[in-house]
Amino acid sequence: MTRIGVITFPGTLDDVDALRAVRLAGAEPVALWHKDADLRGVDGVVVPGGFSYGDYLRCGAIARFAPVMDEVIGAAGRGMPVLGICNGFQILTEAHLLPGALIRNDRQRFVCREQRLRVESTTTAWTGLFEAGEEIVVPLKNGEGNFVASPQEIERLEGEGLVVFRYVGGNPNGSAHDIAGVRNGRGNVVGLMPHPEHAVEPGFGPDSEAGPRTGTDGLRLFRSVIGALVGA
Repeated sequence: MTRIGVITFPGTLDDVDALRAVRLAGAEPVALWHKDADLRGVDGVVVPGGFSYGDYLRCGAIARFAPVMDEVIGAAGRGMPVLGICNGFQILTEAHLLPGALIRNDRQRFVCREQRLRVESTTTAWTGLFEAGEEIVVPLKNGEGNFVASPQEIERLEGEGLVVFRYVGGNPNGSAHDIAGVRNGRGNVVGLMPHPEHAVEPGFGPDSEAGPRTGTDGLRLFRSVIGALVGA
């Protein structure tokens, strides 16, 4: 069975949610601790959301140096799928596994809402089960979700198709070009600010056309990576 690790840092909020999402998708969830010096033989890694120690300095700036992140950086370089969600996205940018940076929301306020996204790239390990241009809804909750990069870097991201998700129906945090998620060139590393792990089970997700709390769009990220690993 495919084994997906989920890292817990001091302050992480959504590690249990991510472990549950992995299990519901059909893989074996493996809990990883930030001090772990190995990845326990997992096939992929989720760096979940919430907070991490040292965020008062800059989100993810200290967690990026955790022992487990040395292993994640090495594994990502060898092609292992890695997903960073919210604070995990911030950690991956700090680790230079993904481009850009995340700063305080432009309105200086924490935002929590159901967020519509457009899928821009389906050639990643985490988005293979989506259609290009498809719109999905997953929860969003962040205070430092404003994606920034130099004009030259933004042009490169757009030109090379490295934007994975884009905000639709209003930009919640001021992110450049409405960018909600990006990828590396190889497509094995993806980061996004919204929380797909909160949209994986009927009765607990966002509202959808099927009714209140029925949205499960986030589950396909986790099923996508299982498919990519099995087909590799």
